[in-house]
Amino acid sequence: LRVANDSVQFTEALCIGCKNCVIACPFGAIEMVANDDDAPQLAQKCDLCSQHPSGQQACVASCPTQALQLMDEAAVNRLRSARQIRSALETPLGTVRGARRSAILNKPPRVGAKKVPADDRMQHFGEIYQPLSECDAEYESERCLYCAQKAWCNWTCPLHNHIPDFIRLVSEGKIIEAAELCHQSSSLPEICGRVCPQDRLCEGACTLKNEGGSVAIGNLERYITDTALAMGWRPTIDKVAPRPERVAVIGAGPAGLGCADILVRAGVHVDVFDRHPEIGGLLTFGIPPFKLDKKVLEMRRDVFSAMGVNFHLNQEVGRDVAFADLVKNYDAVFLGVGTYGLMAAGLEGENAPGVIQVLPFLIASTREVMGLEESPEYPLTDIKGKRVVVLGGGDTAMDCLRTAVRRGAASVTCAYRRDELSMPGSKKEVVNAREEGVKFEFNVQPQRIQLNRKGQVCAVEMIRTKMGEPGPDGRRRPQPIPDSGFELKADVLIMAFGFQAHEMPWLRGHGIKLDRWGQIVTGGKGRGTTQTSHDKIFAGGDAVTGADLVVTAMVAGRQAASEMLMQFTAREEI
Repeated sequence: LRVANDSVQFTEALCIGCKNCVIACPFGAIEMVANDDDAPQLAQKCDLCSQHPSGQQACVASCPTQALQLMDEAAVNRLRSARQIRSALETPLGTVRGARRSAILNKPPRVGAKKVPADDRMQHFGEIYQPLSECDAEYESERCLYCAQKAWCNWTCPLHNHIPDFIRLVSEGKIIEAAELCHQSSSLPEICGRVCPQDRLCEGACTLKNEGGSVAIGNLERYITDTALAMGWRPTIDKVAPRPERVAVIGAGPAGLGCADILVRAGVHVDVFDRHPEIGGLLTFGIPPFKLDKKVLEMRRDVFSAMGVNFHLNQEVGRDVAFADLVKNYDAVFLGVGTYGLMAAGLEGENAPGVIQVLPFLIASTREVMGLEESPEYPLTDIKGKRVVVLGGGDTAMDCLRTAVRRGAASVTCAYRRDELSMPGSKKEVVNAREEGVKFEFNVQPQRIQLNRKGQVCAVEMIRTKMGEPGPDGRRRPQPIPDSGFELKADVLIMAFGFQAHEMPWLRGHGIKLDRWGQIVTGGKGRGTTQTSHDKIFAGGDAVTGADLVVTAMVAGRQAASEMLMQFTAREEI
């Protein structure tokens, strides 16, 4: 072995011939070879993996003598980009390295969806991203390279959508065919096109990302389905033979809808139970209308209903419907209940008037926009003319900040304990919030909530922080800076620290295992990945994994449906 590959540097004098690197490589890219001519041996299959728990490449992590070392990050990124272009264009690596990417790719810059100006959009709850015009959709579709050997966008999409293929269909004007293709792998394409963090998934992997901008994949996905539905297209399953099985789905969020979609397409009778008056779960009531118009969910409900899915809304399991009856009367039950538990900060005064949790705030606001009656469980908080501070830095925190702006707050401030680069939310949401007048305080940590004489919140005592050294998991944690305390004035304080599993007392007595965080345990020896410790009960989405993306919940629901169908088929063969 002379050179492990052209990105991992090999020091021959340190090699002891243990072959750990050969065994560790997930792609089989490393071989022990005799090399008498001193020509470098390139591992063409190397994909610069970073799957190892250490965060390093597998071969580097496995080497006991540090004979293998990764190139510096900038060099690795240059090489990764060159390889991606080579793969996309089926071009030899030598012609890509050192050349100007713009000359190789020869693609115009991204246009994408137009945004409503900040001054206008702050006055209403309408979607801020406008649909692509036919002309812009054609323009974006023609920017796609239709990557040859492997489409990186497809790999990084949790659904593995046929992205280059449906984009090509758009360029050919075949919208109905594109919609059919989108629905082969996704149950909610027009919704994912709006709310998926494409910058971290498909668009983040686009070969054009650093040269003119990624293809506007999310905008195109939305355009395809919105346009096809407006043209009267609907999924047709008329020729599907009905099956005898009946499945109850608890929760009409993305996991439950994904499960119902696959099952009804296979001819299974599906009943979906949800405690809300509309489908979608937190898609509908947790994501504000300026990101996802609720009429989109109404249309999707009509589509599913026409396919044969039976929705039982305003029906809460454990209150209106007995869980034991569902288990008894159905061949299988899917739990797609999401996570509605709220994380407390443990601060003194956090139960005082003026301190509210993220979920009640967002649900109450959305219900009011939808024209629904105010719910005693989710009362609407009047924040007009008040100073609002939101604690947290994720997408849900951004939703609260931007909702507060539209609710007429005098000032809106985000306080986050890490730096801006460490924020877990979508970067474009931070940009949108800034455009709408939100102020950001980074590297600050709450210490105590101050109350006025009436016992209401009036300020938050904060301390400034700095990022510490990386821990065992590689993540840097904030460290308080001594004597850096200050007050942040607030009339309303919104706690946006995320969600956790909520109590489900109706599960007791059915042998469903929960982990220490209260999340449903699935999988295990002899079981499907979504099957619980009860043979008839499956689960997926946030109730299993903790709070995650819409798309990953949908993937789990679709997987659960597939495993149910396998179970049903196995029974037939006995």
